[in-house]
Amino acid sequence: MPAVDPPYAFLAELTHRCPLACPYCSNPLDLARAASELGTADWGRIMREAAELGAMQVHLSGGEPLARRDLETILVDAHRAGLYTNLITAAVSLSEARLDRLAGAGLDHVQISLQDADAPAADWVAGMQGAHARKLRAAAAVRARGLALTLNVVVHRHNLDRIEEVIELALDAGAGRLEIAHAQYHGWALANRAALLPRPDQVRRAMAVVAAQTARLRGRMAIDHVLPDHMAVRPKACMGGWGRRFFVVTPDGRAMPCHAAATIPDMVFPSLRDTSLREAWGRSEAFQRFRGTDWMPDPCRSCERREIDWGGCRCQALAMAGAAAATDPACALSPAHGRMAAAVAAAGNEDFRPRRF
Repeated sequence: MPAVDPPYAFLAELTHRCPLACPYCSNPLDLARAASELGTADWGRIMREAAELGAMQVHLSGGEPLARRDLETILVDAHRAGLYTNLITAAVSLSEARLDRLAGAGLDHVQISLQDADAPAADWVAGMQGAHARKLRAAAAVRARGLALTLNVVVHRHNLDRIEEVIELALDAGAGRLEIAHAQYHGWALANRAALLPRPDQVRRAMAVVAAQTARLRGRMAIDHVLPDHMAVRPKACMGGWGRRFFVVTPDGRAMPCHAAATIPDMVFPSLRDTSLREAWGRSEAFQRFRGTDWMPDPCRSCERREIDWGGCRCQALAMAGAAAATDPACALSPAHGRMAAAVAAAGNEDFRPRRF
């Protein structure tokens, strides 16, 4: 078996519990219940094993990681292991007292999700009145304590026209980075695709706005933004390539190469309750199956970009082309590429299905 490079970072999904109901959530439709969640000691061991394997960063996420009463202890373990810690949070329950405790436990960075620049629209998507105002107060508290702050806004048909306002809000909030993330159509977002997919004219205008604002704000605030897959002609390297630089640990302890990998029906993921992370990363069938280029069919196998995009997204290939090993439909060379445009053309302003247990 060839040597496998170590991961750079991982996402620790501590829980699927969350007070919000965002319709584009990347969590699976079958949400893990609290009773199935890993315990504090398990997470501490995973932090140590990840650092020993070579990982440098952990992103503490969910659901809402603040729902874990032992978050401070998990943070201490991650910090002691030498990991850079990033809390990905909705922040609606982030009090100043708890933020102080988290900072004292070793928190390095906070990433707060916003739903919109317009408060009523943001609260409507989140399914919680007053959520937007709470998030902005939390962002101010993060900056007051000198912690690094990123704001993340998932964009879609209902908020993309306010992209300029989103950028100004992030600048006013003192964010060092703004992530403008087009919805990825897995989990709840796939169930709500017809209500969320933006129009092509919205995307073209947003791309122009972001390009101009990125140039204007260079040195003041970084902006991350990429073309959505449904309007691309070449795929992105999903997670830097399957099993190459990144992994996810689910609330119940399964190690996976990406958030949506569990949608692949014939794949069994190693449980870190009884398997070491080194074994899962280096030897498990789930991480090996689409790692590298040997698995690729043509046109991917003979493509000069095969070690740039690494075949794109396996979960998107399954959802749109019917097979996880198929060419990612985001690629213009895929026989299923036309289905992307068809999905955009079929989208409208239908009501969405809120994320709920």
